[in-house]
Amino acid sequence: MDIVAQAQEEVRKTRERIRVLDEDSLDLLFRKARSYHAFTDRPVPHEKLRELHALMNWGPTSTNGNPARIIFLTTDEAKAPLMPALNPGNVAKVAGAPVTALIAYDVKWYENLERLFPHRDMSGPYRSDPEKAASGAFRNSSLQGAYFMLAARAIGLDIGGLSGFDNMILDDVFFADTNLRSNFLCNLGYGDETALFQRLPRLEFDEVCEIR
Repeated sequence: MDIVAQAQEEVRKTRERIRVLDEDSLDLLFRKARSYHAFTDRPVPHEKLRELHALMNWGPTSTNGNPARIIFLTTDEAKAPLMPALNPGNVAKVAGAPVTALIAYDVKWYENLERLFPHRDMSGPYRSDPEKAASGAFRNSSLQGAYFMLAARAIGLDIGGLSGFDNMILDDVFFADTNLRSNFLCNLGYGDETALFQRLPRLEFDEVCEIR
């Protein structure tokens, strides 16, 4: 094996060992990814939503609790009950998106721990403390919501997260007499790049991070 081929082989082995994403993948997920406020009319097949869930489902959660619950609203009729809960500025965004995902969480998520964390019963502290259970559900469903958005980008969808809505109204409409509570909304589809705003700045490392 010549020197060049040997060097290429070493690079290949190093990449396999470190398992890093290539530059295009990093751009897709982060550096060139945008939050979309408008979408084309290209539909999102239901199979794509199943693919999205199958990918985001592997993201870690505390005690593997998986508290997130998702409702995919894919028609005008399905979205109609959501509209009264939205801030006025978000109505057109939801109406124009092929899919709006309602990211929610189950406050009694610990009832699934026997199946999800079978080697040890971790449910006791949550059964005895509803506030602790609800806090864990919100925190970990937020994590899962982030996995959801990255997974969507990874399979070629564009996203637009929304928090401008009244949680109490939404919960009354969608989750009355259940253990579910709303966290946030996320529009899905194929983004209309002509409607993008200028990219906003981010804070620099030294402004928000410390190394101790």
